[in-house]
Amino acid sequence: MDAVEEVKSRVIIEDIIGEYVPLKRAGRNWKGLSPFTSEKTASFVVSPEKQIWKDFSSGKGGSVFDFVMEVEGLDFKGALELLARKTGVDLDQFRTQTSTNTKQKERLFELNDLSAKFYQVQLSKNQKILDYCIKERKFNKDSLLKWRLGYSPNTGNALLKFALAKGFTENEIKQAGLITKSYRGGNQDMFRERLMIPLQDVQGRVIGFTARTLSNDNNSPKYINTPQTILYDKSRHVYGLNNAKDSIRKSNFAVLTEGNLDVIASHQANVEQAVATAGTAITETQLKTLSRFSGDIRLSFDSDKAGLNATERAIPIAAKANVSLSIIDIPKGKDPDELIKEDPVLWQEAVKKPKYAIDWLIDRYENIIDTASARGKKEFSDRIMNVINGLEDPVERDHYINLISKKLSISVEALEEKFNKTTISTTRPRKNIKNLSKPTDKATIEYIKTQDKFLALMLMRQTLREFITSVITKDMMVTHEAKNLLDMLTKQIDKSAEKLKIVKNVEDYVKIESLLYEELYQGLELDELHDEAARLQADLVTKFVKNEKEKIAYKQRQPVTDAELRTLLEKDKQYNLLLNQIKGDA
Repeated sequence: MDAVEEVKSRVIIEDIIGEYVPLKRAGRNWKGLSPFTSEKTASFVVSPEKQIWKDFSSGKGGSVFDFVMEVEGLDFKGALELLARKTGVDLDQFRTQTSTNTKQKERLFELNDLSAKFYQVQLSKNQKILDYCIKERKFNKDSLLKWRLGYSPNTGNALLKFALAKGFTENEIKQAGLITKSYRGGNQDMFRERLMIPLQDVQGRVIGFTARTLSNDNNSPKYINTPQTILYDKSRHVYGLNNAKDSIRKSNFAVLTEGNLDVIASHQANVEQAVATAGTAITETQLKTLSRFSGDIRLSFDSDKAGLNATERAIPIAAKANVSLSIIDIPKGKDPDELIKEDPVLWQEAVKKPKYAIDWLIDRYENIIDTASARGKKEFSDRIMNVINGLEDPVERDHYINLISKKLSISVEALEEKFNKTTISTTRPRKNIKNLSKPTDKATIEYIKTQDKFLALMLMRQTLREFITSVITKDMMVTHEAKNLLDMLTKQIDKSAEKLKIVKNVEDYVKIESLLYEELYQGLELDELHDEAARLQADLVTKFVKNEKEKIAYKQRQPVTDAELRTLLEKDKQYNLLLNQIKGDA
């Protein structure tokens, strides 16, 4: 991974753009007023999922780098440096070691994948551990394969020997977090006699492992994880997202559990929106990652003291991440795995009936604190007001202050006084946009809008590509990205959007176009899309011909030879024929 990819993987696009443009959530995306025009209706869209933005009023769009370049007046290098500072990426290490770092990461990905296969083979050979997975944990064989579960033998150095034999060095194996120092001296396997659960990134690449003990040693920790490596960062990783992201996107909610095995059991019970963090320590980065797929996050934590504390910590973090946090109430205080073993339907139903996190927290504290006494009122208000202080929305804060006032039979003024004493303003001033590039003339903006809409339909609807092959040429496209995309579509004319091989020079533009399609055309019937494609084709050709005829008229006013004049007149005639053709087709 190079410096650009490292910054991209860390940046939260809606946070960066939100420093300049007030954004509000609109489904999976965020919307705001264009910073480039004086529009009154919000048409500026940010897609966390695609990591892209599109301004429908000006026709501009692109990656977070493009936005920073626009608003700060920077070149690409300057934008990279600014975003690197914001995301904590040290560019110096990439300036001298970019090629080395990339190769190193690829080697570790290869090593982790090979290790996962090694552990899988060991599991297949060990009937006792297979029985534990299938009979005790109730995992079926499909789940074992889907989640790549394995077993680390207790020989001390089985994986080390295996990896060395495959050509990896001890230093590489150590960098992957797969070996550790032995108290006898030398290196030994990090994981021994444990159920191995590979940790995968969103693309499904193995970045580390969680290992559950299978021994009866009470001094041995129940779970151990891969230590922090250049691939694995505990605070950023969301377990199971590679398998859950499509279901989260379709259902528009995510289920966040405490344990990896809960996730596996949940998916087996057909609740495939389940993911997990390492324990109950949720970070803003993890919630931001989930919010790219849905802003509805449903926690499934224990209702004990640890679960209460975890929920308290999560509420203000969720507020900062702009996600809606709710709690799944599990009957009889069980965890998801236990409930699923009793009856998967009970878990399926529980997931459908979450309770908003603050309401859940208030109910729990009402059950364990005597709110009739002065001491109880103080303790209750201390706990709940600390949570309310972390809320970003003033209306939501006011609602809960009034609610607590009624529950405790104390004045709103007393609570507000307590609130004001403990509240420290964290509101950051909105950044000024330092640079507005020279405005593009209105006709060109409209031309680009037509071009982008037309190509969005051509990209996403293969059956409409007849409109490309008839009269549309690369000369009719305004921007280089559009020319490249048209060229790509022409060469892959029969491939559906899902099967297109996206060339590198249009990756971001394809994301912009798919976002445009979702915003404008998702849900329309095919005949409506056909009519729209025909209209846009005619509009595109008309605008192109108008531009070209203006160029010809200008040249005719200049001194030209007879031969040059004949050429200009012939071009003018061809453009008239093209215009008549498109009007006839329309």
